[in-house]
Amino acid sequence: MQRRHFLQSTAACASALAFPGLAHAQSGTWPTKPLRIIVPFTPGGTTDLVARLVGTELGKSLGQPVIVENKPGAGTVIGVDYASKQPADGHTLVCVANSFTANRTLVKNLPYDTTRDLRPVALMGLSEHVLATHPGSGLKTLADLRSRAQAKPGELSYASFGNGTSAHLSGALLCQQMGVDMVHIPYKGQGPALADLLGGQVDVMFGNWSEFRGHVQSGKLVALGMATRQRSQFAPQVPTLAEQGVALESNSWQGLLAPGATPDALVQRINAAVVKALAEPAVVDAFARGGIVSQAGSAPQFAAFVQSEIAKYADIIRRANITLG
Repeated sequence: MQRRHFLQSTAACASALAFPGLAHAQSGTWPTKPLRIIVPFTPGGTTDLVARLVGTELGKSLGQPVIVENKPGAGTVIGVDYASKQPADGHTLVCVANSFTANRTLVKNLPYDTTRDLRPVALMGLSEHVLATHPGSGLKTLADLRSRAQAKPGELSYASFGNGTSAHLSGALLCQQMGVDMVHIPYKGQGPALADLLGGQVDVMFGNWSEFRGHVQSGKLVALGMATRQRSQFAPQVPTLAEQGVALESNSWQGLLAPGATPDALVQRINAAVVKALAEPAVVDAFARGGIVSQAGSAPQFAAFVQSEIAKYADIIRRANITLG
């Protein structure tokens, strides 16, 4: 009995030395130092906001500071690649958005494997998109847009946050479903694109309702439809695109990933802490003010969501023959 106990103890110690992240997860000592959340975008955007809101609450509940580090560049590839190569001990996470799943198809020779080198931990928030135009376009409904685009192939334009972003791919999908040809105009971020939409330099654009809401309410923009399955709780007065004959959903989502070798037990612990943070009043209130829908759920649910997004964007990219060149 003593020999068997000794061998079991020795095996456990060897496992702990070989897999320190697993030891922390099993011993319950995680976290043992400050956490980092890598944001592969510039500061100030929705993804950055969600990461900081959730990170603040995680720091309070876990008893360790949570540091948000912005590492933008190469369509989020730089920051994601950096995070994928960090120790799998639960102390470094990366906050990604739709581009993470689109890049699987869009970017040739990614420096990381999307499903092997990173693993989904928690989906956090989702910002619903509205398809909008400027008053000078004379467009009031999706039917108006379809008729105009059919009558003048290649003359209308749609803006996006940049090549391969959700706004770009949703615009391409809209063209596919309506059977029309519109020119894509990419910008470096939603802000510059929105400014040109307001100025009438581009015709239509998918964008976050929270950032378009004030302009729609003031009459500076016209909402052609919400890209949601049902009418939005934030904009119940705006009809959906589905109601107008095009079943298209578009949004900007944010979720946390961990390095691929992170143990299951540790992923579950991090997920539980994130779900708890999402339920905190400060986060709930901030999400409501920002028009962000909470997406608290399990790690397996997020993993299934990521795979569905990869498949969805792969289909759009291939059908539209979209490249980054």
